[in-house]
Amino acid sequence: MKISIVVPSYNELKTLPQVLKRLAVLDLEKEVIVVDDGSTDGTRAWLEKAIAAGEFPFELKLLKHERNTGKGGALITGFKAVSGGVIIVQDADMEYDPDDIPEIVRPISEGRADVVYGSRLLLNQSKIFNVFYLWGNQFLTFLVNLLFGSRITDSHTCYKAFSAPFLKTLNLSSSGFTIDAEISCKIAFKKARFEEVPIVYSPRSREEGKKINCKDAFKCVLKIFWLRLTLRQIAAGDLR
Repeated sequence: MKISIVVPSYNELKTLPQVLKRLAVLDLEKEVIVVDDGSTDGTRAWLEKAIAAGEFPFELKLLKHERNTGKGGALITGFKAVSGGVIIVQDADMEYDPDDIPEIVRPISEGRADVVYGSRLLLNQSKIFNVFYLWGNQFLTFLVNLLFGSRITDSHTCYKAFSAPFLKTLNLSSSGFTIDAEISCKIAFKKARFEEVPIVYSPRSREEGKKINCKDAFKCVLKIFWLRLTLRQIAAGDLR
């Protein structure tokens, strides 16, 4: 089954080439869709040159945003362009190891799951998060589980994989990092066939380019409560 790997990228020229090289060696039928989200560091020019030269041995698509729309905007653009039966998100930095992708997509390609997350909290091999990021992620995950009755361990992991038909039902609209909250809330609300796979995680610091911050976490809290209210109202309307 063809795998579509969506890579949102904003000023990640230092690490994106390495990510693509790591994706190249995966023994998967795949396409890679990089969404350049208004980068100003030369990412777009490098990608155009790499595609023209056929530098990578897989189908590589470049989608361009003229201005930065945030992670959510980039993912939604990428999701609209996929052609594979399974879709997975890959960040453009090297915090996540592409070698984990085959195990993450396997439950979907085998028909056992609609959604699979790569959880950073199921193994003791991951490097320690910044404690504030760890607490923030745990709190957001707790909220999703509390309000939607789910048992997710890592609601804001990058590694989220979907079957193509199920992804279309989510009708995603969030910009920025609230896209992760929206996805987790909606898959819990829809009672998707869900699995988690343990992954190893190597976090980077803000000095190294990490972009998410406390304001993003606060926006995610508001998003989770808003979705708790609106999704139930929509469901009630459908029943009537």
